[in-house]
Amino acid sequence: MGGNTAMAEILFIKTSSLGDVIHHMPAMTEARAALPGARFTWLVEEAFAPLVRLHPAVDAVLPVAWRRWRRSLYLPQTLAEIGRSLRAMRAQCYDEIVDSQGLLRTAVITRLARGRRHGYDRSSIREPLASLFYDRRYTVSRALHAVERNRRLCGLALGYAPHGAPDFGLDRARFERPGGRYAVLLHATAEPRKLWAEPNWIALGQVLAQGGLELVLPWGTEAERARSERLAGALPRARVPERAPLDRVAALIAGAALVVGVDTGLLHLAAALGVPLVAIFAGSEPGLTAPVGAGPITVLGARGAPPGVEEVVVAAEEFAR
Repeated sequence: MGGNTAMAEILFIKTSSLGDVIHHMPAMTEARAALPGARFTWLVEEAFAPLVRLHPAVDAVLPVAWRRWRRSLYLPQTLAEIGRSLRAMRAQCYDEIVDSQGLLRTAVITRLARGRRHGYDRSSIREPLASLFYDRRYTVSRALHAVERNRRLCGLALGYAPHGAPDFGLDRARFERPGGRYAVLLHATAEPRKLWAEPNWIALGQVLAQGGLELVLPWGTEAERARSERLAGALPRARVPERAPLDRVAALIAGAALVVGVDTGLLHLAAALGVPLVAIFAGSEPGLTAPVGAGPITVLGARGAPPGVEEVVVAAEEFAR
């Protein structure tokens, strides 16, 4: 990385999904340690902006709303909002721009930004055409865990070598947490193949409630809310919280005695916060996206081979003692 690194302006582009955003956080922590005087801006989906603002390395956040825009892409008000977002991004000339998302959509955004553009090369990227939009391209094995891929790309782009265990920059102790002793059950995911059967959740919840834990079942969509309410209706000491911004959801998870969840973004948030965690894999492989964090984590199951209730109960009771 050339120029005056002490005053460098650096733009990181990692827009979504929630798990991807959390997987990028250790790279931000490491970049800050390597470049303490630089100013870091993170371009991210608006729904994830409250969480990104909690990271101590982030100086500024540029929210975008692609998920909302694409539903009404050709309406005048949508085009006007897109124009305002692009002008806000282009108002700053960045020394370095790092696109760790690796999608054609984010590569186009990277190209529209002003500065030297960095990204994965054609063999390393999720959508190979995207690599054409970068000024500098890097080889990073796709066989690596997502956290490590982010760390290596940012290190190559900004001139340092990643080392040590990943640090997500989120301190569980700093959150104002709800009282009581409770477990958070993350049953919901946008991908049906990753779900764990409702009777399994009920059986697990009954054991945890008998052990003295209140049960909290968060949700994100109306379908997930209905599922939370069905489960809560079949369980003692269970509640369904109101939908909340991600910074408040983070506080809820930070206060939990235990989190049990399927492969979804909030599972990775729990890992980043160091909460005792049991991860249930049913439709994805844990090798590339298993939760990583400083707290106790047990990963059960694999693609096409979800764990049984007894296996999850044993792991959960171990952490809940």
